[in-house]
Amino acid sequence: MIWSVSWRNVWISRTRSLVIISAIALGVFAGVYTIAFMLGWVNQRVDNVIKTEVSHIQLHQANYLQTNEVNDYITDINSIKENIEKNPNVAGVSTRLIATCMISSAETGSGVQMVGIDPENEQKVTNLHTKIIDGAYFEGVKRNPIVIGEKLAKKLKVKVRSKIVVTVTEMDGTLSGGAFRVAGIFKTANSTYDEMRAFVRMEDLQNLIKIDDNVAHEMAILMIENNIENEMADQLRTEYPNLQIMTWTELMPEMKMLNESMNFMMYIFVVIILLALGFGIVNTMLMVILERVKELGMLMAVGMNRLRVFTMIVLETIFLSLVGGIVGIAFAVVLTIITSNTGVDLSLWAEGLSSAGFDTMVYPEIGIDSVIVVTILVILTGILSSIYPARKAIKLNPAEALRIE
Repeated sequence: MIWSVSWRNVWISRTRSLVIISAIALGVFAGVYTIAFMLGWVNQRVDNVIKTEVSHIQLHQANYLQTNEVNDYITDINSIKENIEKNPNVAGVSTRLIATCMISSAETGSGVQMVGIDPENEQKVTNLHTKIIDGAYFEGVKRNPIVIGEKLAKKLKVKVRSKIVVTVTEMDGTLSGGAFRVAGIFKTANSTYDEMRAFVRMEDLQNLIKIDDNVAHEMAILMIENNIENEMADQLRTEYPNLQIMTWTELMPEMKMLNESMNFMMYIFVVIILLALGFGIVNTMLMVILERVKELGMLMAVGMNRLRVFTMIVLETIFLSLVGGIVGIAFAVVLTIITSNTGVDLSLWAEGLSSAGFDTMVYPEIGIDSVIVVTILVILTGILSSIYPARKAIKLNPAEALRIE
């Protein structure tokens, strides 16, 4: 009985109810879609870090990350690689040689990190081969091919099949040089990464710096899924205590901080929206009670107890919040589904975003758990917002209320 009465009361003043429902729907829509947008944006950045830049786990010689010296390398890499690949949670393993060098064209030069890789193994760990925008991934050039980023190519003023000269320090400390030809040019979401890294075949870099076989400066591991790398890293630290083993969050702590700060910002944003909704609901329900003083007085005069009056006002508020919340969530989910396929273009801020490693095309995403949480929060906001107006209603004196015109 009280439920049906409360529902009918909501629509007695249809215009007022539609206004408050629209306000709630707009606020919930903004909150849910903002969560979806920020979640998609951050997840894309994390995905780029893992699948393009660092992978899930990296192994180095104990001092390498502090010194970046070519002499600080891992030995017996083939047996280590074979052992790691036996783990069913490992998607791929790639060994790398890394040398800081000067790379020069006919026009200018730049300091970069030259990375020697096995192109086939590297495809199991990173998606660099999918980022080629000109030329090919180590194809089309027979001798000493090199793959460089678009920003570095523009800086050097070179294109595919252009000749560039690399100057690097050999193992004994002497300077050595070699000529390479551009096989492909890649472009990632991170323009700084594109400018500072160049990729060559491992055997070509071995010949250039005169380093032994079966050694590497870095070993990258990609897991079959996210959030299982910590267990694998702990296992490797036990098996190889002399090596430095780090997950992507340890290699790039700023990404972990960014992820946590974005989550915190989303919570703050949702709280602000819910507070605004709460105050709006309180204001609306107080107006409703002021308009219905005589009606409420009559109900109490004919025998409706104060608890039922209190419940009626709370239910009316919950109905308003629930209808508005469901409408807002529905619109937000529909827009998220649409833009998750089409993307949201932020190319207007491309230069600033790419320097920080963010995509200019954002694909929002949201899970059912977030939708459920927001729905529950909207209902709780409605309940909490209804308490004060409902208390005002039950404090009315029926005799006085009936005399009000």
